[in-house]
Amino acid sequence: MTADLMAVVLLLAIAAYTCAGGTDYGAGFWDLTAGGAERGKQPRWLIDHAMAPVWEVNNVWLIFVFVIMWTGFPTLFQAVFSAMWLPLALAAVGLVLRGAGFAFRKVARKLAERRLYGAVFALASLVTPFFLGAAVGGVASGRVKLGTEASADAWSNPTSVMFGLLAVAATAFLGAVFLAGDARRFDAPHLIAYFRRRGLLSLIALAVLALITLFVTSEDAPHIWHGLTHGAGLAFAIAAGAASLNTAWLLTRRPGGWARASAVGAVACAVLAWGLAQRPYLLPTSMTVAEGAGASTTLTWLAFVTLVALVIVVPAVVFLYWLDTRGDLEELSEADLRQGDDPGGGGRAGTT
Repeated sequence: MTADLMAVVLLLAIAAYTCAGGTDYGAGFWDLTAGGAERGKQPRWLIDHAMAPVWEVNNVWLIFVFVIMWTGFPTLFQAVFSAMWLPLALAAVGLVLRGAGFAFRKVARKLAERRLYGAVFALASLVTPFFLGAAVGGVASGRVKLGTEASADAWSNPTSVMFGLLAVAATAFLGAVFLAGDARRFDAPHLIAYFRRRGLLSLIALAVLALITLFVTSEDAPHIWHGLTHGAGLAFAIAAGAASLNTAWLLTRRPGGWARASAVGAVACAVLAWGLAQRPYLLPTSMTVAEGAGASTTLTWLAFVTLVALVIVVPAVVFLYWLDTRGDLEELSEADLRQGDDPGGGGRAGTT
């Protein structure tokens, strides 16, 4: 019973990271496609201001995933990281490089340096979700078993490639929807239209890739295909489709909080559909939840720690997101700092 509960928590943590981290990866995707220095100046300005307050905290969900896998399902952790060490290592390198590129781009003084760090950030934002998706696809296709040695086939098969492309498209979709809302918050109407179009285009690409993936899995990953076309997996897949259509409708009206919630719901439901399609397996069709679970005492303590995290960490992270959507976490401008130096000033810097 505890093993099933922690498996659900693991799936929810993966969904949380897909949505939160995926939004940041999507911003990097649109940074990559924004064009030259002059053409892409305003979209990149918005991306920098939108990402700055929360891009680091989004990795909290990835830490949850690793802790739950390592502690609660050690045999699953061993099997996945043994067979998928190369794509996961490439994703880890991309994760580090995109963070370094984003941070150094903002402080670089020379144009050449800003372009270099910007390119690193943008390319890593494309590479990282692809390899993470490819690793998930390798698991979903049933190519990963306990004792499976690392090989190109484990993560370069048709299902892995489609899952990787789906991951990139999903992040682009999330990034565009969130940036359209940020453009409204920063009073940039031309950027609202800019990212609204990209949100709709990426949603179309995502829908096409999802249909292709369904056909691919019918031959390459039959257990997942059956789970996605029956029962709870089908229900969540339908919910993902409905949320996607709702997001498209909201984008054509006034992108904002409801569009963001709908986009997150669409991607989260898609992740849950995949997880439920694998039931009762962690590794289709070789390792069930019970077979991959750790000791019962370990799982009990892990459940307790998870409860503590839900009470302490999750509300803090949600509060941070709420402050960001209100615009309360914007960086201080030079005018704010000068006003803070004035003993009689009443600016933000002077009151903190």
